[in-house]
Amino acid sequence: MLRFVPYLLIIAFSSCSPVKYYIVRHAEKETASPGTTMSTPDDPPLSAAGRVRAIELREALKTKGVQYIFSTNTIRTISTAQPLNELRGATKIELYNTRDSLDFLIEKLKEIKSGNSLIVGHSNTVDDIVNKLCGEIKIPTDLPDSEYDNLYIVTKKGNRMSFKNRTYGTPTN
Repeated sequence: MLRFVPYLLIIAFSSCSPVKYYIVRHAEKETASPGTTMSTPDDPPLSAAGRVRAIELREALKTKGVQYIFSTNTIRTISTAQPLNELRGATKIELYNTRDSLDFLIEKLKEIKSGNSLIVGHSNTVDDIVNKLCGEIKIPTDLPDSEYDNLYIVTKKGNRMSFKNRTYGTPTN
């Protein structure tokens, strides 16, 4: 009986492998030049710097086992996630709606038992996503408009959540 204890421990620990959530703000968006207007001011595309950052995000996460990608339904968030999505050979980015409530997204994320996720949000939602996942305040306020390089990592192991803040790509400050 005692000789089976190590095997039981291996099985117990392997079934509790951590799940990671990588949460980012969309990459840099296009802005109108002085004296001009944008054709889609409420849903601008990524700027040249933003397209580079989306590739930098792909490079930062390409070996992290991302199986799920969640994005709001805007050009800039989808475009931020698209290079990693294409690298994975996937065709679907799961869209979520921030107008109603983030609670549905948080419940969906917490139900994931294996595989890591990328969540692309906005300067005024990334803090809410991180804080709701962690069950406590980790990011006290909305992100500054000038910050695009934060990579927030929430790790779920069993019922326990841990938090790390990293950066990726070209520094924005």
